[in-house]
Amino acid sequence: MCDDSWINESNIKDRDSLITLAKIQEQAERFNDMACAMKKVVETSKTLNNEERNLFSVAYKNVVGCCRSAWRVVSNIEQRLDDQKKKQAGEYRKTIEKELQVVCQEVLDLLHESLLKSENTAEGIVFYKKMEGDYYRYLAEVLTDDKRADVVKHSREAYQAATEKANSDLPPTHPIRLGLALNFSVFYYEIENNPEKACSIAQTAFNESIGQLDQPESGSFKDSTLVMQLLRDNLTLWTSEREAAQ
Repeated sequence: MCDDSWINESNIKDRDSLITLAKIQEQAERFNDMACAMKKVVETSKTLNNEERNLFSVAYKNVVGCCRSAWRVVSNIEQRLDDQKKKQAGEYRKTIEKELQVVCQEVLDLLHESLLKSENTAEGIVFYKKMEGDYYRYLAEVLTDDKRADVVKHSREAYQAATEKANSDLPPTHPIRLGLALNFSVFYYEIENNPEKACSIAQTAFNESIGQLDQPESGSFKDSTLVMQLLRDNLTLWTSEREAAQ
């Protein structure tokens, strides 16, 4: 996915310069370039600190987010077209799917070959296992049949491993633990079509964190409450949808 020719042409090799560039590229919304810069950082140093993890995550989240959004738009248009135009839209959708798969596989390779192998902090391990679950989930959104079943299984296992680590080593108010619960619940709602399990995960995370909100990790109060609001919003939406379906 990454075209890092600009890095090679600029002869940029040191970590600090790549990190500085990634920050500039984030502000300029040049997320493909940002992803390339952070990929190079991972390949050369193997480990990332908290700030660098977030840069890595933001870069690829925006790159894959464009693919996911485009795929949904084209899929919706495809369903409304007549046969000939439907075929054209379908071919283009497949092009987007291939691009999305390349992005996801790139992230998963970096996680499996470098980041998860070298990480030894609880926060980092949960962060990367959550990310692994996320990118398998994105693949599950576009794949079908046996291929989909495989990535769904991998996603579930990654989220479960992250949850076990988070529950044992991170406080309920930690934003990474809360973000994990948010995404794991979305996985059950959207991918597994299991609203009951989704609501259970979200409700448990919300209840456990609300009781300790006066003791959050230093500097994380705002992040924690933001994710808690998202959990509550999803619970409200999912509950109303379940009631309407009954």
